[in-house]
Amino acid sequence: MTTGGADVVVTDNLRAQRYEAHVGPIRAGFVTYRRAPGVVTFVHTEVDPAFEGHGVGSRLASAVLDDARARGQRVVPRCRFIAAWIEGHPEYGDLVATQ
Repeated sequence: MTTGGADVVVTDNLRAQRYEAHVGPIRAGFVTYRRAPGVVTFVHTEVDPAFEGHGVGSRLASAVLDDARARGQRVVPRCRFIAAWIEGHPEYGDLVATQ
């Protein structure tokens, strides 16, 4: 994914318990989470206003959900952005943990 000519790179910052999106050297956004056995709860998403409307939030959402799938985890979307993104992308609906 590119934004303004630069790649959006998403990494898992384990120490901070958040996924971070970088555009070049700039942290353009993040998703905070809590992990428990077999489940990850997405708590909050933020995108720097300078990068809003450039696909950073979508790149974050798809990356965190793809990572949860790869780890065999269910997700609890407490974050409104992630919950709305899943609603708009039903191919991720199977990841949502039932309670």
